[in-house]
Amino acid sequence: MTPAFKPRTVQELADYVAIGAKLEIVGRGTKRGLGRPLQAETALDMSGFTGISLYEPEELVLEAGAGTPLSEIERALAKNYQQLAFEPPDYSKLLGVHHRGTLGGLMACGLSGPRRIKAGAARDHILGLAGVSGRGEIFKAGGRVVKNVTGFDVAKLMTGSYGTLAALTSITVKVLPAAQTEETLVFSGLSDARAVQAMSLAMQSACEVSGAAHLPGIPAKTLFRLEGIQPSVVYRRQKLASHLKIFGASDHLDEKESRAEWKAIRDVERLSADDARFVWKLSITPSKAAETVARISKQLDVQYFYDWAGGLVWLGVPRSNQAYAYIIRTCVQDGHATLFRAEDEVRERIEVFQPQPPALSALTRRIKASFDPNGVYNHGRMYKDI
Repeated sequence: MTPAFKPRTVQELADYVAIGAKLEIVGRGTKRGLGRPLQAETALDMSGFTGISLYEPEELVLEAGAGTPLSEIERALAKNYQQLAFEPPDYSKLLGVHHRGTLGGLMACGLSGPRRIKAGAARDHILGLAGVSGRGEIFKAGGRVVKNVTGFDVAKLMTGSYGTLAALTSITVKVLPAAQTEETLVFSGLSDARAVQAMSLAMQSACEVSGAAHLPGIPAKTLFRLEGIQPSVVYRRQKLASHLKIFGASDHLDEKESRAEWKAIRDVERLSADDARFVWKLSITPSKAAETVARISKQLDVQYFYDWAGGLVWLGVPRSNQAYAYIIRTCVQDGHATLFRAEDEVRERIEVFQPQPPALSALTRRIKASFDPNGVYNHGRMYKDI
């Protein structure tokens, strides 16, 4: 790979892209371990597009360069007691990197934390963006308020595309007030199946649960986070404990303990230390989560835990040439499985993302051709020949 090219202006970026070289989009390099490894000619360093260009706390809107470190954005928001409500995760320990990454990398990979079950995913908080397509065309999409988004939503399409469609230069997001405090209701000793039932009932309640997770162990812990002002949190926590009393006695974590627990869940710390295991991310219909994990556990030595009320399972498996992809994907009958952490040669060998059915694959190819017909950006990052 030739030395990285670092554009300083959008026009400079567009002129360079028009040359047609195969490019790997890089902010701080923290997401290089996600998806399939690339064989690009040049790294496209987007760190020149940095800084918060607009922040209006009263309007709950922030615009920043795609290369802006996420830590810088979160510090600015914290000064006004605001946050990115979808709870951006920090996978630096899991992926063995030294930084948390940039706003562009976060949105390109569409990463969301435990609060997704209440606040929505990253794509639900993006209002607009600007960038350069693989044709070398400068474009803008979306607007500063949700009501301006009409028709084909390019901003949401880019979220989760892993940089395969365009190089983003700026992003506008919706921000929300941060909760004054939080507590977590805890049930101990539930089986996976019972925990999934409890999480389902909790999410159907009026208690406004902002996090629901199950951590197997001795004893197993099933956790429910409540956020807001102190009187409301205490009332809803007591109400939820009563609502779930059929699952036994409960305890609770205070604000400090709760924040630490949910940070560990958000950042997948339970699987970060054991680098002898590959890590899968399973998105499953919550009601099928326990039986899916049970099918996998009968065949493999696994470590795992549940987030998103059972809709997300983090799964650690022993190293192997195929990362046990066939077994895992055969067992995941109602959802999809993504290989999240593995060595380059393994991610080159197997499908990292869930293989697409023919109709969806054809649509993916058409979208890629619309934005990047020559495969300039991150070609092959998601699927081998796209």
